[in-house]
Amino acid sequence: GAATSPTAAAPRNESDAPSLSPVVRENALAGTRDWMLDKTWIDPKTRYRSPRVEGYCSDTSVRPGDALEVMVSTNPPAPFTLDIYRMGYYGGTGGRLMRALGEFEGTTQTDPEVGDMRLRDCQWTTSASLKIPEAWVSGVYVGKLTELVDGIQSYVIFIVRDDREADFMFQCSDTTWNAYNRWPDQYALYDNGETEWHLGAGTATSFNRPYGKYCQVVDTPLSIGSGEFMLWEFPLVFWLEEQGYDVTYTSNLDTHRDGKGLSRVQGFLSVGHDEYWTRPMYDNVMAAIQDGMSAGFFSGDTCWGMIDLLPDGPDHPHRHITRIDHFGPVDEELVKHYPAVGEYPHAGPDQALMIGGRDVSGGAAWTCSAEGHWIFAGTGMKNGDGIPGLVGFEWHGAPANIPGLEVVATGTARTGGAEGTYASTVYPGPKGNVVFNASTIWWADGLSEPPGYVRPATYTEPQGPDGRVQQITHNILNRMRKRPT
Repeated sequence: GAATSPTAAAPRNESDAPSLSPVVRENALAGTRDWMLDKTWIDPKTRYRSPRVEGYCSDTSVRPGDALEVMVSTNPPAPFTLDIYRMGYYGGTGGRLMRALGEFEGTTQTDPEVGDMRLRDCQWTTSASLKIPEAWVSGVYVGKLTELVDGIQSYVIFIVRDDREADFMFQCSDTTWNAYNRWPDQYALYDNGETEWHLGAGTATSFNRPYGKYCQVVDTPLSIGSGEFMLWEFPLVFWLEEQGYDVTYTSNLDTHRDGKGLSRVQGFLSVGHDEYWTRPMYDNVMAAIQDGMSAGFFSGDTCWGMIDLLPDGPDHPHRHITRIDHFGPVDEELVKHYPAVGEYPHAGPDQALMIGGRDVSGGAAWTCSAEGHWIFAGTGMKNGDGIPGLVGFEWHGAPANIPGLEVVATGTARTGGAEGTYASTVYPGPKGNVVFNASTIWWADGLSEPPGYVRPATYTEPQGPDGRVQQITHNILNRMRKRPT
């Protein structure tokens, strides 16, 4: 029953290019695997930090013409270079070199003191800066830092956004990257000085610091400096651009501050581990759905924690985050394990009314329960057919009471000694649009396996690219842009 999906063709000549999307034209250019980190080192005393070379960017997303500053520390002081790559398909290489900067004289920058709410706010001096070229296509960009004494490397990461109309908007889950970032050692949103999995209020984290190595579920060197992008999001970027979809990229923060900008796309894509939202993010996406935008939640644990955005000064209003509530009703089972969750005001709206279900943890096969539904066209899937390991490590259950909502895949997911029922759903919007809920962080694992990708395994293990997942995704995206499946 597995289906295959054709690879998008590059332009045959220059005269073909103007009729194609910027992403297709971009991917026709020569790529390289040099974006990958060759040599990494983590200080074992911290478990997550790469002090030999580490850095962060002045903004999460920038437009062409904007200035971007990169703050870098090398300990001990050492010269370094900064090579900037756009991440995509590029003939299977995964990236294209956009700019080589340096060498620079690296210095050891001061670690920030522990502030209110255990905030670690680096106010490092600028090491390198550039004006984003007008020709740079919207996408996710990494800067590979290389210190030139021993060759140790890490990343910085940023998004180039635009304001054009496009079929799809890929929202990076960077507020969640920030929340789980433990740099320099135990200072994630979850670290309150007493436990490393605190779910209550009273902690804050900053974008003004490097991303440490990712702290759970999967061990991958490519997470050093790149948040969670390489883990759950890059496989979908790689596949979308391979297939030639017209896509533009944004940050969670763009969804917060530019609700009107959602009107420029047919479909909004929430990807991977998209846990932390502000109330304006929720309101903006809900309003856009009511106005006819489709949405694909190719994600799990989505819109659970409600955060507030805090400034680091008059010119940077959105540089820190703090957890202030959670979306949806009180989860009494969660409160048993994490009593601090019960202390919230619980004033947030139900995330299930946007997504189609609520978040839970565990793993399972993704099992068809609505054979004949349009999302299964071309897959051959029947009720009971499952895609092994695709559900994890967190998912959505408790389908919402939304008119027309259908459960298209469901089953029992297990976590330790407990179990629950996950539900992947589809519901119609008011203007012929559609909202799909994949009910898993790991959906993109079934689409592609880019260079450097490390498959996760906890509770269960996904099995990698599957033609059925690819065909289902084609069907959903085509329905979103109102084209035949």
